[in-house]
Amino acid sequence: MVDVSTIQPLLVGVLALAVLVKSAQGAVGALIRLAKHYDVPDVVVGVTIVAVGTSLPEIGSHVIASLGIVSGTLDFTVASATVLGGNMGSSVTQQLLLFGIFLVGYGRYHPRSTFLRSTFVPMVLASVLVLLVAVDGTISRLDGLLLLAAYAAHTYYAVTHRERGGVPPEPESKRVGRDAAIAVLGLVGVIVGAYVVLEAVELVVDRLRLGGSMVGLVTIGLAAALPELSTVFEGLRRRAPDIAIGTLVGSNIVNPLLAIGLGGAISTYQVPQAVVVWDLPVKVLAGVAVLGWLWTLGKGSLGRREGFYMIMAYFAFVSGRLLLFAGQ
Repeated sequence: MVDVSTIQPLLVGVLALAVLVKSAQGAVGALIRLAKHYDVPDVVVGVTIVAVGTSLPEIGSHVIASLGIVSGTLDFTVASATVLGGNMGSSVTQQLLLFGIFLVGYGRYHPRSTFLRSTFVPMVLASVLVLLVAVDGTISRLDGLLLLAAYAAHTYYAVTHRERGGVPPEPESKRVGRDAAIAVLGLVGVIVGAYVVLEAVELVVDRLRLGGSMVGLVTIGLAAALPELSTVFEGLRRRAPDIAIGTLVGSNIVNPLLAIGLGGAISTYQVPQAVVVWDLPVKVLAGVAVLGWLWTLGKGSLGRREGFYMIMAYFAFVSGRLLLFAGQ
Protein backbone atom coordinates (compact mmCIF):
# COMPACT_ATOMS: atom_id res chain seq x y z
CA MET A 1 0.00 0.00 0.00
CA VAL A 2 1.30 3.46 -0.89
CA ASP A 3 1.48 5.74 2.19
CA VAL A 4 0.74 9.44 2.39
CA SER A 5 4.43 10.37 2.36
CA THR A 6 4.70 8.79 -1.10
CA ILE A 7 1.39 10.11 -2.47
CA GLN A 8 2.40 13.72 -1.78
CA PRO A 9 5.51 13.75 -4.03
CA LEU A 10 3.52 11.85 -6.67
CA LEU A 11 0.86 14.57 -6.75
CA VAL A 12 3.47 17.32 -6.75
CA GLY A 13 5.28 15.57 -9.61
CA VAL A 14 2.08 15.27 -11.66
CA LEU A 15 1.32 18.98 -11.17
CA ALA A 16 4.89 19.90 -12.10
CA LEU A 17 4.64 17.76 -15.26
CA ALA A 18 1.50 19.65 -16.25
CA VAL A 19 3.30 22.98 -15.71
CA LEU A 20 6.30 21.72 -17.68
CA VAL A 21 4.26 20.67 -20.72
CA LYS A 22 1.93 23.67 -20.69
CA SER A 23 4.85 26.08 -20.35
CA ALA A 24 6.62 24.47 -23.30
CA GLN A 25 3.50 24.75 -25.46
CA GLY A 26 3.02 28.41 -24.52
CA ALA A 27 6.65 29.27 -25.25
CA VAL A 28 6.59 27.54 -28.64
CA GLY A 29 3.39 29.28 -29.73
CA ALA A 30 4.74 32.70 -28.71
CA LEU A 31 8.08 32.11 -30.46
CA ILE A 32 6.35 31.04 -33.70
CA ARG A 33 4.17 34.17 -33.63
CA LEU A 34 7.27 36.33 -33.09
CA ALA A 35 9.12 34.55 -35.92
CA LYS A 36 6.23 35.24 -38.31
CA HIS A 37 6.17 38.87 -37.23
CA TYR A 38 9.83 39.23 -38.17
CA ASP A 39 9.42 37.22 -41.42
CA VAL A 40 11.70 34.35 -40.39
CA PRO A 41 11.59 31.71 -43.19
CA ASP A 42 9.41 28.67 -42.47
CA VAL A 43 12.34 26.32 -43.03
CA VAL A 44 14.27 28.02 -40.23
CA VAL A 45 11.22 28.06 -37.95
CA GLY A 46 10.59 24.38 -38.64
CA VAL A 47 14.09 23.08 -37.87
CA THR A 48 14.71 25.39 -34.90
CA ILE A 49 11.68 26.72 -33.02
CA VAL A 50 9.29 23.87 -33.83
CA ALA A 51 11.75 20.98 -33.58
CA VAL A 52 13.46 22.30 -30.45
CA GLY A 53 10.31 23.79 -28.95
CA THR A 54 8.31 20.56 -28.96
CA SER A 55 11.29 18.92 -27.22
CA LEU A 56 11.57 21.60 -24.51
CA PRO A 57 10.30 19.25 -21.76
CA GLU A 58 13.08 16.75 -22.54
CA ILE A 59 15.75 19.45 -23.01
CA GLY A 60 14.74 21.25 -19.82
CA SER A 61 14.75 18.00 -17.84
CA HIS A 62 18.24 17.10 -19.07
CA VAL A 63 19.74 20.51 -18.36
CA ILE A 64 18.23 20.77 -14.87
CA ALA A 65 19.20 17.17 -14.04
CA SER A 66 22.78 17.77 -15.15
CA LEU A 67 23.07 21.01 -13.20
CA GLY A 68 21.68 19.17 -10.18
CA ILE A 69 24.24 16.39 -10.62
CA VAL A 70 27.12 18.86 -10.90
CA SER A 71 25.96 20.84 -7.85
CA GLY A 72 25.29 17.70 -5.82
CA THR A 73 21.61 18.45 -5.22
CA LEU A 74 20.45 15.44 -7.26
CA ASP A 75 21.64 11.84 -7.04
CA PHE A 76 23.89 11.02 -10.01
CA THR A 77 22.49 7.53 -10.67
CA VAL A 78 18.80 8.35 -10.16
CA ALA A 79 18.89 11.64 -12.10
CA SER A 80 20.78 10.03 -15.00
CA ALA A 81 18.36 7.13 -15.18
CA THR A 82 15.29 9.36 -14.90
CA VAL A 83 16.10 11.76 -17.73
CA LEU A 84 17.50 9.07 -20.03
CA GLY A 85 14.43 6.91 -19.41
CA GLY A 86 12.20 9.92 -20.02
CA ASN A 87 14.04 10.72 -23.24
CA MET A 88 13.68 7.15 -24.50
CA GLY A 89 10.03 6.98 -23.45
CA SER A 90 9.17 10.21 -25.25
CA SER A 91 11.09 9.20 -28.39
CA VAL A 92 9.55 5.74 -28.66
CA THR A 93 6.08 7.14 -27.92
CA GLN A 94 6.47 9.53 -30.85
CA GLN A 95 8.14 7.05 -33.19
CA LEU A 96 5.65 4.21 -32.67
CA LEU A 97 2.48 5.25 -30.84
CA LEU A 98 1.93 8.76 -32.25
CA PHE A 99 3.13 7.86 -35.75
CA GLY A 100 0.77 4.89 -35.64
CA ILE A 101 -2.15 7.01 -34.43
CA PHE A 102 -1.56 9.44 -37.27
CA LEU A 103 -1.52 6.67 -39.90
CA VAL A 104 -4.70 5.07 -38.51
CA GLY A 105 -6.47 8.43 -38.66
CA TYR A 106 -4.99 9.67 -41.93
CA GLY A 107 -4.89 6.57 -44.10
CA ARG A 108 -2.43 6.07 -46.96
CA TYR A 109 0.68 8.25 -46.57
CA HIS A 110 3.40 8.60 -49.22
CA PRO A 111 6.52 10.18 -47.67
CA ARG A 112 8.71 12.12 -50.06
CA SER A 113 12.02 10.44 -50.91
CA THR A 114 13.84 13.64 -49.96
CA PHE A 115 12.16 13.55 -46.54
CA LEU A 116 13.30 9.98 -45.99
CA ARG A 117 16.89 10.74 -46.95
CA SER A 118 17.23 14.07 -45.16
CA THR A 119 15.15 13.50 -42.02
CA PHE A 120 13.99 9.91 -41.42
CA VAL A 121 17.37 8.28 -42.06
CA PRO A 122 19.15 10.84 -39.81
CA MET A 123 16.60 9.99 -37.08
CA VAL A 124 17.67 6.35 -37.22
CA LEU A 125 21.36 7.30 -37.36
CA ALA A 126 20.90 9.56 -34.31
CA SER A 127 19.70 6.57 -32.28
CA VAL A 128 22.61 4.48 -33.57
CA LEU A 129 25.06 7.20 -32.52
CA VAL A 130 23.59 7.41 -29.01
CA LEU A 131 23.78 3.61 -28.73
CA LEU A 132 27.45 3.67 -29.75
CA VAL A 133 28.42 6.29 -27.17
CA ALA A 134 26.27 4.74 -24.40
CA VAL A 135 27.20 1.08 -24.86
CA ASP A 136 29.98 1.33 -22.24
CA GLY A 137 27.44 2.40 -19.59
CA THR A 138 28.37 6.07 -19.49
CA ILE A 139 27.90 9.22 -21.56
CA SER A 140 30.97 11.37 -21.03
CA ARG A 141 31.36 15.06 -21.70
CA LEU A 142 33.20 14.19 -24.91
CA ASP A 143 30.27 11.97 -25.93
CA GLY A 144 27.89 14.84 -25.20
CA LEU A 145 29.91 17.20 -27.37
CA LEU A 146 29.92 14.61 -30.17
CA LEU A 147 26.11 14.40 -30.03
CA LEU A 148 25.85 18.21 -30.08
CA ALA A 149 28.17 18.40 -33.09
CA ALA A 150 26.01 15.85 -34.93
CA TYR A 151 22.90 17.93 -34.15
CA ALA A 152 24.56 21.12 -35.37
CA ALA A 153 25.63 19.40 -38.61
CA HIS A 154 22.10 18.12 -39.25
CA THR A 155 20.54 21.52 -38.54
CA TYR A 156 22.99 23.24 -40.87
CA TYR A 157 22.19 20.73 -43.62
CA ALA A 158 18.44 21.13 -43.15
CA VAL A 159 18.59 24.93 -43.31
CA THR A 160 21.03 25.19 -46.23
CA HIS A 161 19.10 22.60 -48.27
CA ARG A 162 15.79 24.25 -47.27
CA GLU A 163 14.19 20.98 -46.17
CA ARG A 164 10.50 21.53 -45.74
CA GLY A 165 9.09 21.12 -42.26
CA GLY A 166 5.61 21.50 -40.85
CA VAL A 167 5.01 24.71 -38.94
CA PRO A 168 1.91 24.68 -36.69
CA PRO A 169 -0.62 27.39 -37.57
CA GLU A 170 -0.05 30.47 -35.45
CA PRO A 171 -1.03 34.04 -36.39
CA GLU A 172 1.60 36.73 -36.77
CA SER A 173 2.33 38.48 -33.48
CA LYS A 174 0.38 41.70 -33.08
CA ARG A 175 1.74 42.40 -29.59
CA VAL A 176 5.46 41.68 -29.64
CA GLY A 177 6.08 42.63 -26.01
CA ARG A 178 3.33 40.36 -24.74
CA ASP A 179 4.49 37.39 -26.80
CA ALA A 180 8.10 37.93 -25.76
CA ALA A 181 6.98 37.89 -22.11
CA ILE A 182 4.95 34.70 -22.71
CA ALA A 183 8.01 33.05 -24.28
CA VAL A 184 10.23 34.01 -21.33
CA LEU A 185 7.66 32.91 -18.75
CA GLY A 186 7.19 29.65 -20.65
CA LEU A 187 10.91 28.92 -20.52
CA VAL A 188 10.96 29.71 -16.80
CA GLY A 189 8.02 27.34 -16.32
CA VAL A 190 9.91 24.60 -18.14
CA ILE A 191 12.94 25.05 -15.87
CA VAL A 192 10.94 25.16 -12.64
CA GLY A 193 8.69 22.29 -13.69
CA ALA A 194 11.65 20.11 -14.66
CA TYR A 195 13.39 20.73 -11.33
CA VAL A 196 10.30 19.87 -9.27
CA VAL A 197 9.61 16.74 -11.36
CA LEU A 198 13.15 15.46 -10.85
CA GLU A 199 13.00 16.10 -7.10
CA ALA A 200 9.66 14.29 -6.88
CA VAL A 201 10.89 11.33 -8.96
CA GLU A 202 13.94 10.96 -6.72
CA LEU A 203 11.68 10.68 -3.67
CA VAL A 204 9.33 8.20 -5.37
CA VAL A 205 12.22 6.03 -6.59
CA ASP A 206 13.67 5.93 -3.08
CA ARG A 207 10.40 5.09 -1.32
CA LEU A 208 8.93 2.61 -3.82
CA ARG A 209 12.24 0.98 -4.79
CA LEU A 210 11.49 1.47 -8.46
CA GLY A 211 14.00 2.01 -11.23
CA GLY A 212 14.67 5.64 -12.11
CA SER A 213 14.59 5.01 -15.86
CA MET A 214 11.28 3.15 -15.61
CA VAL A 215 9.71 6.00 -13.65
CA GLY A 216 11.14 8.52 -16.11
CA LEU A 217 9.80 6.54 -19.06
CA VAL A 218 6.20 6.48 -17.81
CA THR A 219 6.16 10.04 -16.41
CA ILE A 220 8.46 12.42 -18.28
CA GLY A 221 8.38 10.16 -21.33
CA LEU A 222 4.62 10.21 -21.78
CA ALA A 223 4.07 13.80 -20.64
CA ALA A 224 6.85 15.14 -22.87
CA ALA A 225 5.16 13.60 -25.93
CA LEU A 226 1.96 15.61 -25.39
CA PRO A 227 3.08 18.62 -27.51
CA GLU A 228 3.69 16.24 -30.42
CA LEU A 229 0.29 14.58 -29.84
CA SER A 230 -1.45 17.94 -30.28
CA THR A 231 0.51 18.42 -33.51
CA VAL A 232 -0.63 15.00 -34.73
CA PHE A 233 -4.28 15.95 -34.15
CA GLU A 234 -3.74 19.26 -35.93
CA GLY A 235 -2.16 17.42 -38.88
CA LEU A 236 -5.15 15.07 -39.05
CA ARG A 237 -7.63 17.93 -38.85
CA ARG A 238 -5.95 19.84 -41.65
CA ARG A 239 -5.02 16.70 -43.64
CA ALA A 240 -1.44 17.99 -43.52
CA PRO A 241 1.03 15.11 -43.00
CA ASP A 242 4.09 17.40 -43.12
CA ILE A 243 3.01 19.07 -39.88
CA ALA A 244 2.53 15.80 -37.97
CA ILE A 245 5.25 13.54 -39.37
CA GLY A 246 7.79 16.33 -39.72
CA THR A 247 7.39 17.24 -36.04
CA LEU A 248 7.49 13.62 -34.84
CA VAL A 249 10.63 12.72 -36.77
CA GLY A 250 12.28 16.07 -36.09
CA SER A 251 11.75 15.68 -32.34
CA ASN A 252 13.32 12.22 -32.56
CA ILE A 253 16.49 13.90 -33.83
CA VAL A 254 16.45 16.68 -31.24
CA ASN A 255 15.80 14.37 -28.28
CA PRO A 256 18.83 12.07 -28.62
CA LEU A 257 21.30 14.57 -30.06
CA LEU A 258 20.52 17.95 -28.48
CA ALA A 259 18.88 16.95 -25.16
CA ILE A 260 21.20 14.08 -24.25
CA GLY A 261 24.16 15.93 -25.77
CA LEU A 262 23.58 19.00 -23.59
CA GLY A 263 23.10 16.95 -20.46
CA GLY A 264 26.12 14.76 -21.13
CA ALA A 265 28.34 17.75 -21.88
CA ILE A 266 27.34 19.40 -18.59
CA SER A 267 27.59 16.50 -16.14
CA THR A 268 28.13 13.08 -17.79
CA TYR A 269 25.53 10.34 -17.29
CA GLN A 270 25.43 6.81 -15.97
CA VAL A 271 23.41 4.83 -18.52
CA PRO A 272 21.01 2.12 -17.23
CA GLN A 273 21.42 -1.26 -18.93
CA ALA A 274 17.80 -1.15 -20.11
CA VAL A 275 18.53 1.90 -22.28
CA VAL A 276 21.36 0.07 -24.07
CA VAL A 277 19.86 -3.40 -24.45
CA TRP A 278 16.16 -2.51 -24.88
CA ASP A 279 15.22 1.13 -25.53
CA LEU A 280 17.78 2.12 -28.15
CA PRO A 281 17.74 -1.22 -30.04
CA VAL A 282 13.93 -1.00 -30.27
CA LYS A 283 14.19 2.55 -31.65
CA VAL A 284 16.78 1.53 -34.24
CA LEU A 285 14.96 -1.65 -35.29
CA ALA A 286 11.63 0.19 -35.58
CA GLY A 287 13.18 2.84 -37.81
CA VAL A 288 14.96 0.28 -39.99
CA ALA A 289 11.75 -1.76 -40.26
CA VAL A 290 9.78 1.26 -41.52
CA LEU A 291 12.46 2.10 -44.09
CA GLY A 292 12.69 -1.52 -45.19
CA TRP A 293 8.93 -1.72 -45.64
CA LEU A 294 8.77 1.53 -47.60
CA TRP A 295 11.58 0.51 -49.94
CA THR A 296 10.28 -3.05 -50.55
CA LEU A 297 6.81 -4.46 -49.87
CA GLY A 298 5.20 -1.12 -49.01
CA LYS A 299 6.11 0.36 -52.40
CA GLY A 300 6.79 3.78 -50.90
CA SER A 301 3.73 4.21 -48.69
CA LEU A 302 2.32 3.46 -45.24
CA GLY A 303 -1.32 2.90 -44.38
CA ARG A 304 -3.71 2.13 -41.55
CA ARG A 305 -2.49 -1.47 -41.27
CA GLU A 306 1.08 -0.34 -40.71
CA GLY A 307 -0.17 2.27 -38.22
CA PHE A 308 -1.96 -0.44 -36.25
CA TYR A 309 1.24 -2.53 -36.18
CA MET A 310 3.17 0.48 -34.86
CA ILE A 311 0.67 0.97 -32.03
CA MET A 312 0.92 -2.72 -31.12
CA ALA A 313 4.71 -2.51 -31.24
CA TYR A 314 4.61 0.39 -28.79
CA PHE A 315 2.60 -1.56 -26.24
CA ALA A 316 4.91 -4.55 -26.73
CA PHE A 317 7.86 -2.23 -26.03
CA VAL A 318 6.32 -0.91 -22.79
CA SER A 319 5.26 -4.41 -21.66
CA GLY A 320 8.71 -5.81 -22.28
CA ARG A 321 10.30 -2.88 -20.44
CA LEU A 322 8.06 -3.45 -17.41
CA LEU A 323 8.62 -7.21 -17.35
CA LEU A 324 12.37 -7.22 -17.92
CA PHE A 325 13.64 -3.92 -16.51
CA ALA A 326 11.15 -2.59 -13.94
CA GLY A 327 13.93 -2.21 -11.38
CA GLN A 328 16.16 -0.03 -13.54
